[in-house]
Amino acid sequence: MPFLTLGSYRIRYELAGPANGPAYVLVNGLTQYAELWAAYRDALVAQRFRVATFDLLGQGASDKPSLFISQDDQVEALHLLIGELGNGPVFLSGISFGGLLALRYAIAHGERLAGLVPMSTFAELSPQLLLLGNALRTGLILGGTSYLQDLLLPMNLSDAWLKPLLKNLDAVKRQGWLVNDVYALQNLMESFLDFEPLTPKLSSISTPTMILNGEFDFLTPRALHETLRVHIPDSSLVIIPKAYHAFTLEKPALTADLLSRFAGDVLAGRWQGNKAIWIAPDEPGGAMIPFPAGHDHLRAIPASGTAT
Repeated sequence: MPFLTLGSYRIRYELAGPANGPAYVLVNGLTQYAELWAAYRDALVAQRFRVATFDLLGQGASDKPSLFISQDDQVEALHLLIGELGNGPVFLSGISFGGLLALRYAIAHGERLAGLVPMSTFAELSPQLLLLGNALRTGLILGGTSYLQDLLLPMNLSDAWLKPLLKNLDAVKRQGWLVNDVYALQNLMESFLDFEPLTPKLSSISTPTMILNGEFDFLTPRALHETLRVHIPDSSLVIIPKAYHAFTLEKPALTADLLSRFAGDVLAGRWQGNKAIWIAPDEPGGAMIPFPAGHDHLRAIPASGTAT
């Protein structure tokens, strides 16, 4: 199990796939850990990508500082990891909190990236997101990790995904209890206490960018992704049909396929962001379709415009 060193801290990471292949770096959400990317690692390695995953400071097998964990330190840890990948093309993707870190990395070190895929994320704290974040932090402090999971699961995932798990929910949650420390999670949440919006800096991202947003994302709804689309010059917004905030857990095969296709388009010189809005297919390999003209893309996908 290799580790990177950042000051006095150790950051656990893993590399898989051919050393000479284009790389994908996958950044965890707030309560996640690297093993949750296993399906992505396998799918992308099969497409000859090199895949890098890691536990953020405060997660999994990485060190868990007892006090404040800075987002700057997380970006620096990400920079160390990308430094392990050599000089080949690097594609960076992150989900939720990880998407925010990916945006921050692209602002600071965009010249190192071939492509960027922020997923279920945000550049600023809207009033709703700020209040939700405060409520989740209070829930963690008063009720612990298990209670935080009870709050997040119905916010993040669909009924269809949750229903078969209800009779065995404690077993599903147990791994999160084992790898994520309650105080470290609190520290991760408190890294937002001095948060400043990234929106004024988004126009500096010249990297090709595919923004992914679930159709029914409750935590980070479409308007937050619209901010990214409007301000990042070479971007497109892709809406995942019938998906929620944690669509990376519900739809790993589809999402991995979208990541692979995006990188292929960039490497082949086919990518043209044009701030376009697309609807993803329901299954891997399906056709992307433009969001139907004459409809408001900040609302749900029109029934006549669903992907096939």
